[in-house]
Amino acid sequence: MGSVYRKTVTRPLPEGAELVTKNGERFARWKPAKGKTRTAKVTTGKDGSPRIVVESGTYIAKFRDGSGYVCEVSTGCRDEGAARSILGKLERRAELVKGEVISVAEAATADHQGTPIADHFKAYLAHQRSRGVSGRHLRDLERVGNRMFRECSMGTLRDIRPEVAERWLAARQTEGMAARTRNIHLQAIRGFCAWCVQTERLTANPLARLAKADEKSDQRRQRRAMTEPELLKLLQVARLRPLAELGRETLAIEGSEREATGKRRKRSNWTYKPLTFETLPAAARMARERLASNPDHVEELERTGRERELIYRMLVLTGLRRNELASLTVAQLELDEALPYAVLNAADEKNRQGSTLPLRADLAAELRDWINECRNRFLGALDAFGREPLFNVAESLGKILDRDLQVAGIAKADDRGRTVDVHSLRTSFGTFLSKGGVAPRTAQAAMRHSNIDLTMNVYTDPRLLDVQGALNALPALVWSPPVIAEPAIMRATGTDGRNAAIESRPARNSVAPDVAP
Repeated sequence: MGSVYRKTVTRPLPEGAELVTKNGERFARWKPAKGKTRTAKVTTGKDGSPRIVVESGTYIAKFRDGSGYVCEVSTGCRDEGAARSILGKLERRAELVKGEVISVAEAATADHQGTPIADHFKAYLAHQRSRGVSGRHLRDLERVGNRMFRECSMGTLRDIRPEVAERWLAARQTEGMAARTRNIHLQAIRGFCAWCVQTERLTANPLARLAKADEKSDQRRQRRAMTEPELLKLLQVARLRPLAELGRETLAIEGSEREATGKRRKRSNWTYKPLTFETLPAAARMARERLASNPDHVEELERTGRERELIYRMLVLTGLRRNELASLTVAQLELDEALPYAVLNAADEKNRQGSTLPLRADLAAELRDWINECRNRFLGALDAFGREPLFNVAESLGKILDRDLQVAGIAKADDRGRTVDVHSLRTSFGTFLSKGGVAPRTAQAAMRHSNIDLTMNVYTDPRLLDVQGALNALPALVWSPPVIAEPAIMRATGTDGRNAAIESRPARNSVAPDVAP
């Protein structure tokens, strides 16, 4: 037979409490902000400070479960009668387990059905954080999951039903949400349900059979690879634009505007001419002239341009993702080896495996010069320099790239609607591998893909491949009908004036009539 009771706990001494001794025991007497004066027994805590002994506000249910183990479960009730009612439900469930009416797993999940789903989701996020998931992924997971819980009215685990989630996804499709975005929402809530099954909060995943949307038929963003001339222009713009931005010319002030205002415009209201690829070198020279009195600022701007150029080159020539490049430190590069390489930690890689990336010799030489320059500027201890990031990769690198593309005169989207972004540099890396005749399996290893179809179909731009040259390598396969000479036809029909009977004789008898008739 089970019981309910209030657990005894200790709490810090209330502010303004008076210590008194009665019958050899110490008590604390204090008056709360509201209510009557209260008295509680005083004990000594582990740290030696006095603490009051009080009872918990809610009742605890103590009973034996279906396996015979003694369990203590908080009822959450302040009323003893309500607590005994919950105790009765727990004991009835234990009897059903003993009678094999329900399984132990079903009994365990029943304890979690009334808990708010927000508490379960917090525990799930903590589990993902312990696995080493990146902060950005955790923020996206929290945002997506909370949105579905809120808009689908999922307050507890029992509210997660496939028809509700399917109805929500259909409504988002009607609103124009892309198939990939809908799949991200579905995958987030489905992963949470799978974790609930592993932790015995659910007996089965209610969303396991929901089908994903077809992303191939509803692609909103298609990336394209950049050509070699485009990349050369982009690198030149990246190198010069930080300095050239301060060397732009101002637009002329219209005379009517000067007459209307009666005074010159403020510098803060000046309008500058936009930079173009043709005016970029002149603007850089003008900036050096304007900042001749501040050479340190000029050096900093040139260093920023050089760093940005190296970032683009690393992304194109190694296939690194933006976050992976941002995680590289100086100590992870081995540039003095016969075959230079970079070591990517498993915690920083997308597939969490860790990789060794070979580097081109010319790129390794530029990185060596860059590291030596950074070492000379480093103010800390040299033993801590190896832990410094290789590059300062900005979170807004995508916006910086868009501005560089605009100055370089490279269209953001082509005639098929395919766009260029930071990840397109990785697509360019995969395309250049295929264009250079690299074997597909080698290209897959260089891209660090688990599926070769991803390397060949997603990260290879067929427009940049020499398909026409490949077709020219095929055999011609052109044939001509056989030509039969005219005399042969006449002889076959016997119309050339010769005796067919004589022609049919053996060769030794038919030579003379033809030579000397």
